[in-house]
Amino acid sequence: MDTKIILASNSPRRKQIMTDLGINFEIIPSNYDEKLETDNFSYDLIEDLATQKCLDVVRRVGHNEIVIGADTVVVLHNKILGKPHSKEEAFKMLRELSGQTHSVVTSICGINTKTNRAALLSTTSYVRFNELSDEQIHYYIDNFNPLDKAGSYGIQELPPNFLDKYEGSFENIVGLAPEALTAVLTQLGANIN
Repeated sequence: MDTKIILASNSPRRKQIMTDLGINFEIIPSNYDEKLETDNFSYDLIEDLATQKCLDVVRRVGHNEIVIGADTVVVLHNKILGKPHSKEEAFKMLRELSGQTHSVVTSICGINTKTNRAALLSTTSYVRFNELSDEQIHYYIDNFNPLDKAGSYGIQELPPNFLDKYEGSFENIVGLAPEALTAVLTQLGANIN
């Protein structure tokens, strides 16, 4: 019997990326509380978040699953910009990102419950916004939902003239790098052909 793949996330964007890759999977969202003790960025911090999300679901499933947990953060000047709690906070974040290059880091943790093997991989992409006017920022906040997105934006829905350029994996910025996901699943012995 093939090992079942479980995505420990409710993110519609991650779900879409896995579906587009043709992976057969189930969703069991993690209940891990992702409160950060610090907003200083480190790979250890983000990889730990992805691991904790994964472990939360591993504790609730059987012994023939591969659980995938992921965490995405937006980093500006080595500070993490998480999900905003209000429209005012979203405005402040987008104002900070205006005219700046920031990085987007997604860490993926996979655990095979049958073999107890784990794999962890982080991918970094870079995004540069144009100088944004207050009107542009208000338009984005009023017409899209920035409150469920790290850094207050989703790259796949940005209006024209927001984005100057990006480098690296576009899907990583959305929330899951296909190359990294495939590498983690392969390391854990998943059959994903």
